[in-house]
Amino acid sequence: MTNRQSRRLFTSESVTEGHPDKMADQISDAILDAILAKDPLARVACETAVTTGTAVVLGEISTDCYVDMAKVVRETIRDIGYVRAKYGFDYETCGVLICIEGQSPDIARGVDVGGAGDQGMMFGFACDETPELMPAPIQYAHRVARRLSEARKDGSLRWARPDGKSQITVEYDEEGRPSHIDTVVVAAQHSDDVGHDEIEADVRRHVIGPSLPPELFDERTRVLVNPTGRFVIGGPQGDAGLTGRKIIVDSYGGLGRHGGGAFSGKDPTKVDRSAAYGARYVAKNLVAAGLARRIEVQLAYAIGVAKPVSVGLDAFGTEVVPLGDIEALVDEYFDLSPSGIIKELSLRSPIYRQVACYGHFGRADLDLPWERTPYREVLARDAGLDLEGAAVAAAS
Repeated sequence: MTNRQSRRLFTSESVTEGHPDKMADQISDAILDAILAKDPLARVACETAVTTGTAVVLGEISTDCYVDMAKVVRETIRDIGYVRAKYGFDYETCGVLICIEGQSPDIARGVDVGGAGDQGMMFGFACDETPELMPAPIQYAHRVARRLSEARKDGSLRWARPDGKSQITVEYDEEGRPSHIDTVVVAAQHSDDVGHDEIEADVRRHVIGPSLPPELFDERTRVLVNPTGRFVIGGPQGDAGLTGRKIIVDSYGGLGRHGGGAFSGKDPTKVDRSAAYGARYVAKNLVAAGLARRIEVQLAYAIGVAKPVSVGLDAFGTEVVPLGDIEALVDEYFDLSPSGIIKELSLRSPIYRQVACYGHFGRADLDLPWERTPYREVLARDAGLDLEGAAVAAAS
């Protein structure tokens, strides 16, 4: 009998764009993008709540431009797929309430001179488990969730509705590398006229099969599709949604730590967003350069202060040069002030709605500035490493 307790397992989840919390994230970031497209220096802290038949936008925004926020809300809901009242939410008939004020001048006085928009700590993480330098469980969970939405939109799943979730459990070998996908869980919202057997067969064929690496997915993998047997009521009708309630889905699936601040709806002066991107940028470049197999970067800030109050690195014993040398390279090549991160990564651009679902990191389908690795060669050179055989990022 297999000794299951001797194995190391790790599980991460993702959700589709029709999940109520992700709807809220996408609405907040769609409003942010619409404002940044007209006013790159705007200050935006935009939250959204959705429930049956209603979307509420609230927060603080300071800008000289005009954006029809109600229109942006409805267009985002339409694009997600809630286009009929029978789905429990309809972009044309839902109520939209806008409750927006200006940013506090007490915050602005610190941000205006280049300081951080708030205190707090942010984490960035990278590892060599996947070509995208992301943890395998969250990367595979995103693949399944995104494919579930794609199959709904292309007609492969005639019965599918916008809400859905995925969950992947990965088994690791003694060297800490993914060796097998132990369990796959898929929750797919569906119409009332389809049986469970058809749903499971379709999900296995059109979603799970095309999404997971065959060398890790085999007959030993346990597959659970809609374990309760029914998922008709979903989206905001089934559960209220809020911006920022899926921060682990947005980041590293729990394998890398999280400082607690959400990303969506915030302009880049908010270090919850920009510093998290900056920390990922540093971590990915270090791993891509072969300095370690996995690295976590922690940044901490005080409101109104430009320079981080601390920069911490942890390579979990996988570093190939002394950690102090890696810290010196980070200090030399990366400006981790909020203004430095914003400039390096061009964060005043309207690029955020596209990452509000299926992860802010490891997105090989998008050319995201914080996923690039321009320092790979110089970091390896200065560390005295030969790049031959070093981890190679998908986006370079």
